[in-house]
Amino acid sequence: MTKYTILLSVLLLSVLTACEEVISIDYKTSSSQVVIEGNVYDETGPYTINISKSVAIDDPSTYPPVTGATVTISDNAGNAETLAETSSGIYQTSTLQGTPGRTYTLTVTADGQTYIANSTMPAAVEIDSLYSSKMGDTEIHQVNIDLTDPADIQNYYRLVDVVNGKSLGNDLIANDELSQGKEIKGTLFYNEEDLKAGDILTIWLETIDKGVYTYFNTASLSNQNSATPANPKSNISNKALGYFNACSVRKKSIVIP
Repeated sequence: MTKYTILLSVLLLSVLTACEEVISIDYKTSSSQVVIEGNVYDETGPYTINISKSVAIDDPSTYPPVTGATVTISDNAGNAETLAETSSGIYQTSTLQGTPGRTYTLTVTADGQTYIANSTMPAAVEIDSLYSSKMGDTEIHQVNIDLTDPADIQNYYRLVDVVNGKSLGNDLIANDELSQGKEIKGTLFYNEEDLKAGDILTIWLETIDKGVYTYFNTASLSNQNSATPANPKSNISNKALGYFNACSVRKKSIVIP
């Protein structure tokens, strides 16, 4: 598991209002519930919706896929598409194109129940710079991320790190409550086990809406308070678990020196 933290600052003052933990979402309920997880981006698809069933608290964390569901994604510009099931429980688009400013509606019908989620795609925020250095004689790699938060707009962010094309499974979230319209500087620390010289590190900066932020924020709080775990607050109706995320994304890659 990656050992790292992130600090976002304005004028060298820490303003991070997010988690510093790896978010590992392990849905647990007393009875089986539908779990829906999916994203729509402002880049060429296909986009994927994963549908499965949760397991009881004392069962292994293996979520059986939900097959044969009817899955559609539409937007407020009149576009709509029914997704194809490409493998068990995995549904993909073929023509839909994510566009900032539009609200996307996900509708899933499975086992006689209908689940609906809405997510509005914010405008993208660019990564100004991404660079890395070694921390003295240690085996710790320091990665710095700089971005400029847009003024007069409430923004919510999710950072995802990918090493050599494989996600490390880390999700970090933040909002701009204390940094609106200002430069944000982030620092991440990785140990040698997860990041070494020659690796290609790609940072995804997703600009997400408030509902998606709430989902990942409650996931992080549950992760930190593992003694009393609770499922994250979903933006999907009918007591479904999971999330539907329409977001803009910007990516920047570096080779670790």
